[in-house]
Amino acid sequence: MLEYKVLGNDPSKEYVLFLHGIGGSANIFFPQLKTFRKSFNLIVVNLPGHKNSPSLASYKQKFSFEHVTEDILDVLDEIGVDKVHFVGISLGSVIIHKILEVAPHRVATAVLGGSITRINIVGRFLLLWGTLLKNVTPHLWLYSLCARILMPNHNHKDSRDAFIHEASQMKREDFLGWYDIVYTVPDTFKNVEAKASHIPKLYVTGKDDHMFKKDIMKDTKSLSNTSILILSNSGHVVNLDQPDVFNEAALSFLHSHGEMDVTKIEDNIIYTNQ
Repeated sequence: MLEYKVLGNDPSKEYVLFLHGIGGSANIFFPQLKTFRKSFNLIVVNLPGHKNSPSLASYKQKFSFEHVTEDILDVLDEIGVDKVHFVGISLGSVIIHKILEVAPHRVATAVLGGSITRINIVGRFLLLWGTLLKNVTPHLWLYSLCARILMPNHNHKDSRDAFIHEASQMKREDFLGWYDIVYTVPDTFKNVEAKASHIPKLYVTGKDDHMFKKDIMKDTKSLSNTSILILSNSGHVVNLDQPDVFNEAALSFLHSHGEMDVTKIEDNIIYTNQ
């Protein structure tokens, strides 16, 4: 069973489940928890290989996104919650794509921050390069390099440092296990429209997310029930780069189950399809 914590048990409130990125932990949502808890019961989860959740070596079969999805649904079953709002960042958003495919009935709405829908040619080159180096370099060095490539700007420093700090507690075999399935990320997105067109989805991406922004805008443009926000002064980890703006947009979306009022944050938005 994954390590998780439930914050609040008010039967009049809906649940929000947070999913972090690779190398991170539930701690990366600290700018969200206090604000979100005013309106929702919260579930924060540490993914396999992170903090006190099971190591990837504990899985009998080759680790995959299918395993992670099953683990998260097991958490919901243990808590006794049928349906939740999902909020994910980076890898967390990728996992939400998989949940939308295999268990759309468990999803009320989805907020996908710093999402990934495909791996472009630069990303494929970096993955190949990392694959060649991963067995001869410290895993934290490889993670730090990836973090600096994804979050290169000065205004990304706090986000970058937070993720590197969290990743320093991750075992080498767990990091490499996640690294080995990154190439399957595009497969998690392929069936989102076919399986979950009826579910409201909000994609929030930073203007400076140079690795994934263009593909997100292109790939989500034709999705049903889908809103897109591109935030200024933000990179890949939008919930840390622009926490107040992210919170305002996400909470508005969750409260209304798919509608969104961005009036208060319009000066921080450089693109929206609303």
